Amino acid sequence: MDYLERNKDISTLSNFKTPAKTEYYFEVSTEDDIKKIFEIYQWAKMSHLPLLLVSWGTNMLFAFENYHWIIIKNNLFWWTYDRDTKILESYSQESIWEIAEILESEYNQDLWHRFIGLPGTIGWAVYWNAWCFWLETANNFVDVRVLDVSNGENKIFSKWEMEFEYRHSRLKNEKKYFIISARFDLSQKIEKYHSDVDNIDFRNNKQPNWNSCGSFFKNPSKDVSAGQLIEAVWLKWYKLWGAYYSEKHANFLMHDGHWTYKDLLALIDLAQKKVYDAFAIDLENEVQIIINQ
Repeated sequence: MDYLERNKDISTLSNFKTPAKTEYYFEVSTEDDIKKIFEIYQWAKMSHLPLLLVSWGTNMLFAFENYHWIIIKNNLFWWTYDRDTKILESYSQESIWEIAEILESEYNQDLWHRFIGLPGTIGWAVYWNAWCFWLETANNFVDVRVLDVSNGENKIFSKWEMEFEYRHSRLKNEKKYFIISARFDLSQKIEKYHSDVDNIDFRNNKQPNWNSCGSFFKNPSKDVSAGQLIEAVWLKWYKLWGAYYSEKHANFLMHDGHWTYKDLLALIDLAQKKVYDAFAIDLENEVQIIINQ
């Protein structure tokens, strides 16, 4: 495994940017690199080393400083849009925000307007069924191409096979799939609920823009938001060592630059405990917490 990097700094793989390193690291940048994933999987299994696939973006919190596993990072970039069929095809590491902007400015296609300003990749959007003012990734999803790392086979999952739900897809349950690319049919607008929110103004003026992974907890329901619950238990702007919930939006977990991942974990636990004690509601993480096992 000469192509594996050793003791790699992976701090920038998470939007929290907490200091973190991994013992082994491989970055997938081409189709040929995809073929090496199965080789790495077999070597990891033989060496009794756990394997983490990072093919869904930066919506993670690294709950460690040194990671004694192998991390495979997705770095596949390219996308195309057919004006006639209105089919968008994209590798998974492309920015959904940038694609939405270019579709609007160069192709007169504004169906994904609400995704402008949404930090995250196509792979992340598919993995989490990313949601923005009632516009879900699943709405116009056609299929996704993945690699099954357990046997080296390419597979294509249709919308029905993806088992999409609110902030959820089958890929969250089955960790053995590496997301390669996805296709979307942008010929018609499909939405659960209509929204007239100016998402660009909302993001610029009502959400913080640094040291965060966006909304940390899922909203318990359409009518009850995680931010409202956190604010109701007096944790908005509450600071615990270097971690705090934003004064702009209580569901944004932040840090001041003088922190450790332990500060963030402690504040997460505090919010979950206080909200449950007050409302008997379990706040569920939207951001994935990666633990060194």
